Amino acid sequence: MGRRRIGGLRARAMIVAAVMVMTTGSLNFPAAFAAPEDDVLRAASPVLGLQMLGANSTVSFYGVQGTETLTIPVPSGLQPAELTALVEIPVNLRVGTLTVSQDDRTISRMSLPDGDRAPITVPLAGVNVVDNSVTVVLRSYLVPLEGYCLDPTNPLRLTDAAIRYDGAENPPATVADFLPPILRKLTVFIPPRPLNIESDAAIRLATAVVARYGKQNPEIAVVPLAADQAGPPEPPAPMERQIVIREGAEVAVALRGDSGVPWLLISGPPNQLVNQARLLSSDVSRLAVSSKAVVGPLKSVPQLPADVTTIRQLGQPGVNATALDPQVSIGLDQTRLGRSVRNVRVHLRGTYTPLPSSVGGSVVVAINGETLEQWPTETSGVIDRWVDIPNRLLQRYTNLGVAINVAGNTGPCGEFQPITLTIDGDSPVESSAADPPLSAGFQSMPQALMPRIEVGVGQDAFADTRRAMSIMVGLQRMSALPMDTVVMSLKEAIDSPNPAVLISAGGWSDQRVTLPVNASESGELKVAGVDGSHDETTLTLDPAQPFGSMQTVFDGRRTLLIATSNGSPEQLDALLGWLDAVPVRWTRLTGTAVLAPAGRDPVTFGAANPEEVASFAEDGKRLPYLWIGAGIVAVVAVGAGLIWWRSRQKTPSG
Repeated sequence: MGRRRIGGLRARAMIVAAVMVMTTGSLNFPAAFAAPEDDVLRAASPVLGLQMLGANSTVSFYGVQGTETLTIPVPSGLQPAELTALVEIPVNLRVGTLTVSQDDRTISRMSLPDGDRAPITVPLAGVNVVDNSVTVVLRSYLVPLEGYCLDPTNPLRLTDAAIRYDGAENPPATVADFLPPILRKLTVFIPPRPLNIESDAAIRLATAVVARYGKQNPEIAVVPLAADQAGPPEPPAPMERQIVIREGAEVAVALRGDSGVPWLLISGPPNQLVNQARLLSSDVSRLAVSSKAVVGPLKSVPQLPADVTTIRQLGQPGVNATALDPQVSIGLDQTRLGRSVRNVRVHLRGTYTPLPSSVGGSVVVAINGETLEQWPTETSGVIDRWVDIPNRLLQRYTNLGVAINVAGNTGPCGEFQPITLTIDGDSPVESSAADPPLSAGFQSMPQALMPRIEVGVGQDAFADTRRAMSIMVGLQRMSALPMDTVVMSLKEAIDSPNPAVLISAGGWSDQRVTLPVNASESGELKVAGVDGSHDETTLTLDPAQPFGSMQTVFDGRRTLLIATSNGSPEQLDALLGWLDAVPVRWTRLTGTAVLAPAGRDPVTFGAANPEEVASFAEDGKRLPYLWIGAGIVAVVAVGAGLIWWRSRQKTPSG
């Protein structure tokens, strides 16, 4: 079932990144903007790709009869009119039909077009909108050529799928309606020299919005607003919103703006500002049905992890599949567990259709193709078994697969009665805290920082707030749970015993924390953990090269994520911009450090920290992964006039 800037690295790279951002989702506004004299910017009859709506851009239907459920967010004033896509026909297909239904009511029915990659338009007129969304069921009915079977691995696909809406977006009139069902971009305005409390409120708000919109991946920007400016200088574009956060005597969350789409003011004294910012992410916000609201105390209590939970509490109320060889996947997400874990055990409880005596079968439990447990099917059709997950297989996201394999005469095209496999949502999951995390470096993020993340910022308050927001938004995109943050000075965060994100854009000088790669302005790089040892090696570059980096450290008691440079803050900004341009790059980060040399793509490095080095990448793609030592020579040798390599064995302090 299916529900889905890089600045500073050279002008050429900026163009590439811009193109990547533009092609991430499909967006077409045939009449997207109202006439200038209307003084209102709102979406009119937009065509939005499914990826922009938080779903996969491709809808796949397997087998002779395939089913997919599609949930479509619907902004106020709009109505879904049609689904458009390109059809990829499976091999050996004679004819096919596609239907759309809602609540046992057929919305449309149409034949599949002839030929491959042919366009299709599926009417959606008449669907009912409930709570700003529409849920429809798409079903495919396929008939193969006579004497042929459909390939179970070659489904019917609707690619480049998009929804065309009728109508025009209504601007919000109350605080409760300020955040729309579809959000392309949120711009947060704060003073050019923000107080820590203003930075705290802005970062909390940004992560809450990212958590709310999930796979829509709205762009989040923070912009300085001068003291003499009452609000944003320009109105927002369609499906965008603007929020001003400012410390002041007035306590309020209020809509502002004379015409068009209003902006939102969040204000209050230091002891109330963060609390007002929490309103938008609270259930109480649904009751704010006026243009101004003042909320009372809203406690932010981090969700403490438990040693025992269920797959339902991990976001899956239960999983099931019906097929000749059914298989289901149970997601073990450490961000939902709220910590880095080890010694994970799953008590599988469920059922499957009992097999007749004429065929044999087995239940197989596996991770990434590696079988963990296997046993023959039984006449009772009951699954009740504990499965231990090896620590070496645990990643940030681990998919535990359960399948029924059938052996015997199942007919020429598998006409054997399909088997239904179900794993109950109350299946227990046991785990214990991993301290240090099993997965090294970025694969331990963000779960090793949870449940509450301290954010340390330096003297350049606005720039560091922007950097911290970029990092926290990237981490939140990887987390299934909203993250709790608190902003403080860099010194306070370093002195604290708690997990933290530390922003030290100009360089790192605290001797209590040893970075995997420490680059100085003079051109000397100190590299820790070479060849799996605890020794330190130096590399001197002539001329010196500017670097921006993000590095992970486990200092023996907590995990730290440090954003720094060798005196080149602009290179750190370039690195963060590169990551933000394609959000999935955050998920693909591996190793313990990612470095951005001037004029080159960022590279990641791995070291023996803390136990194992993970090598995880989605879709078979990841950043160039180089082991510390020879790898670092290769990346910095290009463009350096002279490299002087000298090794000295030294035990790192701190």
